Amino acid sequence: MGLGHGHAHGRGHAHGHAAPSAAEPRSSPARRLSWALALTVSFLVVEVIAGYLSQSLALLSDAGHMLTDSGALLLALLAQRIAARPRTRQLTFGFRRAEILAALINGVVLVVTALFIIAEAIERLQAPRTVLAGPMLGVAIAGLAVNLASALVLGHGVDRANPNVRAALAHVISDALGSVASIAAAVSILWLDLPHADPMASLFISLLIAYGAVLLVRDTMSVLMEAVPLGVSVAELEHVVASTPGVRGFHDLHAWSISEGFAAVTVHVVLETGAHGTDVAKAVGARIRERFGIDHVTVQPEAPTMEDQLVPVDRLKPSSRT
Repeated sequence: MGLGHGHAHGRGHAHGHAAPSAAEPRSSPARRLSWALALTVSFLVVEVIAGYLSQSLALLSDAGHMLTDSGALLLALLAQRIAARPRTRQLTFGFRRAEILAALINGVVLVVTALFIIAEAIERLQAPRTVLAGPMLGVAIAGLAVNLASALVLGHGVDRANPNVRAALAHVISDALGSVASIAAAVSILWLDLPHADPMASLFISLLIAYGAVLLVRDTMSVLMEAVPLGVSVAELEHVVASTPGVRGFHDLHAWSISEGFAAVTVHVVLETGAHGTDVAKAVGARIRERFGIDHVTVQPEAPTMEDQLVPVDRLKPSSRT
């Protein structure tokens, strides 16, 4: 009976992405993220200046939303680089958690920023200020164009298996909605003479920021608290392990995420009498990988105890001796 440690990794499985080459292709995730980040940060500066000069809270709020996107793009870009760094003797999982910690800090700061914008918007609803709607409209249209350009850059040849690029694309599309709100506010001020449109638009944008930030904090806290990965049912995971041929029982089953897109499972399985530990470990790992898409599975086979191997008295056959 094989009782050695059964590490159920699939053939060719690796803990991380390949290091980026010196000459990355134009369609690589890192290059697309870099271009989108450059576009967003460049216009962020323009929008802050324009918002201050035009006294438009909507533009300043949209700049805050762009700051959200810049942080998300930067984290996604860093994730591509950090994931390629080798693990060390002190950090055996490598540097994957660095992006989670940065995302948590980013999310908390954004929640606080959104609350300040909401407070300012409420104050302006009570006492509207004069807004230069013409420049505001021009900058908002340009901001929408920048967001659409960033979305095209990220969406071109997007790798559906790359969560960083998908998340960044979602942020940029959300920011485009903020630019649309600023355009609507400027049009309302210019042609409908509605001074309250600017703080109302800023409220809408700040709520978008707060919603995204709260989700970000929730997801990062879930990873840091080593909660069960999304899409994994513990009951179903237990059934997959218990129903594997050769498994009499199991204990110490754990499922958690090291970082986004890197889930892990460990379990100790008690073998049926006569089962081979290595074969059972491989079978358990393969079944978990097939059902949940988790590659990092560690299965420790254990021999049944003497009590498990004993046949109950009521199942013993009567002696044939007279």
